[in-house]
Amino acid sequence: MLMLRFYNFKTLSSTNDKAKELAKKGQSNLVVIAEKQKKGRGRFGRNWSSEPGGLYMTILLKEKNIDNLMYLTFIAAVSVAKTIKKLSKLDAKVKWPNDVLINDKKVCGILTETICGNENYALVGIGANINQQKINKSISNKAISLKIITNKDYNIKTMLKSTIREFNNLYLHYKNKNYKKLINIWKKYSHTLGRNVKAKTLSGVYIGKAIDVDNNCNLILRLNNGKVKKIVEGDIFVV
Repeated sequence: MLMLRFYNFKTLSSTNDKAKELAKKGQSNLVVIAEKQKKGRGRFGRNWSSEPGGLYMTILLKEKNIDNLMYLTFIAAVSVAKTIKKLSKLDAKVKWPNDVLINDKKVCGILTETICGNENYALVGIGANINQQKINKSISNKAISLKIITNKDYNIKTMLKSTIREFNNLYLHYKNKNYKKLINIWKKYSHTLGRNVKAKTLSGVYIGKAIDVDNNCNLILRLNNGKVKKIVEGDIFVV
């Protein structure tokens, strides 16, 4: 089991940035938490609105092998989904590769980054919309918070502790290289599998049915022409 230290802040540029600072000082196995982020970000450098009321944290781990870090993204997403189900009774689902959805709207995003050198580190950033009463108009059609759905306030510390507990449980499978088990758990919460989707990737746009996730966490599509396409990285949209 991970023994994690917790660093709490009122405001940070981003929890991932602070975790990087701590990693450069040789620290690891810790969690950085902020009540607000001034420069929260998602994949591809996209802005992540991080006003008070959300859960913003980064888990910093020292990792010998950084080839399988996509599993940490899967673990974090499932941990958040399980916590939301447990504490709010809402049917949270995971969208490949790094989102948690409720009612087809994004409630949480995961950003996993690495630091490579003499020591390798993984930074698993989690941003979840919990008690926000409003979502920025520019994203309100695709994002949501628990407060908006249930009209209830949630204890952020309770959400944090539950998420870390779930992460710890799943991380044991990761350390034991029981990757198939992790994939099967992720599939139980999947919002993506079985749907017709459009995948926007650097190599092009592909449309087909999401039929599987392989042992390397890649999404497998059966394209409209019958061919099978492996999606390693990209954005997925239900069509």
